[in-house]
Parts: sequence; structure tokens; C-alpha cells
Amino acid sequence: MVKVGGRLVREGGVPEPILDDLKTLYASRRLVFVHGGADIVTEIAERMGKKQRFIVSPDGMRSRYTDRETMEIYAMVMAGKINKQLVASFQAKGMKAVGLSGADGMLLKAERKKKLVILDERGRKVAIDGGYTGRIREVNGGLLLSLLGENYVPVVAPIAIDDEYNLVNVDSDRAAAYLAGALKASCIVYCTDVEGVILDGKRVEKLTAFEAEEELPRIGHGMKRKVYAALEALNMGVGEVIITYGLGEKPVSSALERKVGTLIVP
Repeated sequence: MVKVGGRLVREGGVPEPILDDLKTLYASRRLVFVHGGADIVTEIAERMGKKQRFIVSPDGMRSRYTDRETMEIYAMVMAGKINKQLVASFQAKGMKAVGLSGADGMLLKAERKKKLVILDERGRKVAIDGGYTGRIREVNGGLLLSLLGENYVPVVAPIAIDDEYNLVNVDSDRAAAYLAGALKASCIVYCTDVEGVILDGKRVEKLTAFEAEEELPRIGHGMKRKVYAALEALNMGVGEVIITYGLGEKPVSSALERKVGTLIVP
């Protein structure tokens, strides 16, 4: 399982070193690819005249507030523009790829959040309507296994479907964790724009799940989301998680060879 964060997803796809590296791995491994793309969603939404609202949770996590109109734009950009460009990029490198959102084949079923607790401008906790944000509850792992059995790379956009068949926005890091958990994947590699988990100014090479949980209060908010997702994945039976820099040479292979990144193990 490989997850590439939004800051590495560009208008034309993902950086060439990642694609070239995945092409090499494709020859001997089964791959599932999950992508972000939030910056592109924001840019296109605001170009369309839809100002994006961002909210902060009590533990400092910043996220997009997804009302109905934002969800329509989010689905259009994530499952349409970005996902299909990525599928084309994979196939241009000789990899068979199929683009999916979590709504396709009920790949990701989610519970729509009724309320969100956020901090207002004065730092006070307030409850607001949950909008079209979801919490993943179920994964159709059989769909992925069918595609992997035919040597396809599933390219998955972080959108889920709820019990009332609404499309909902789900966190891409957690989507990767749940998909990997359903497959009991050997590894997730999260490719980011930083070297890994940084503590006291240095990259941490390895953490156990217990150590990672202990260090959460000292981990920056952007990285904390990935560490949370890593812990969830390990709890669901994933063998290991690596958080690494996605812009280096052979970023995924180097992480798997323990040359770069932060390894998190059960």
C-alpha cells in the first residue's frame, strides 16, 4: 500500500521518481495506491467562486469543512480530474491501473458525522453540523483482491459512501489505513514532503506502536494525523508502516530497504 499526500500531488500527477520507483516494484509486488490532492481541490473550488472553510478540532487538527456544494466539487476534482490523471500516468509507465473512489463497488462505507466539535475564533469549543464528512466503517476488500489478482493497481480517491448513499469526504491517510487493514497488507508507505517523524530536530528511524502513542503529544499536528492512521493500521493487522520523504530517489524502495523514513511497527 502506497499513500501519496496532497502536497506531492500536482496538476499533472505525482513526481516522476515515485512513478518510476513504483514501476520497478510493480514487477514483483501487488500495489494499492491512495492519493490526496486537497490543495488542488481548494484552488479549483475558489476558482469556481466557492470559498473554502477550514476548521480546527480541539486537539489542533485542521481540516476542510465539507458542505454539500464543497462535496460536489471535492468529488469532481478528487475522483475525476486527479484520479484519472494518475491512472493515465500509471498506464504511461506500463502499469495496469484502475481508478476508484470509495463509492465504487461500495469500496469504502462510512458513517456520516452528525456533529463536529471545533474551536471557534476565540478558542472555545463549539458543535457544528457535520456536513458531508464521514468515518469509515467497512471496506470491500474483495473488490481490491479481484483487481490485484488481475495485476491491476487500484488507484483510490478518498471518498466514501454512507448508508443513505451520500458521497462523503474521508481522511486520505485513514482511508489508506483501512484499505491496508482489510487486506492485511505487509506494509503501508506514506510519502510526504518531510523526512519522517521529527523529534528534537531529528528524524526518528523506528518506533513501536507503544512508543509512537507515547510521543503523540510531541509530534506536530500535520504529522500527528499520519501517526494516528499508522496506529490504526497496525491495530487492524498491517505488518508495518513507514512515513517517508516522497521527493527523493527511489522513495518507496528506499523506505522499504530501511534507508529513509520512520518505521512504525506493532
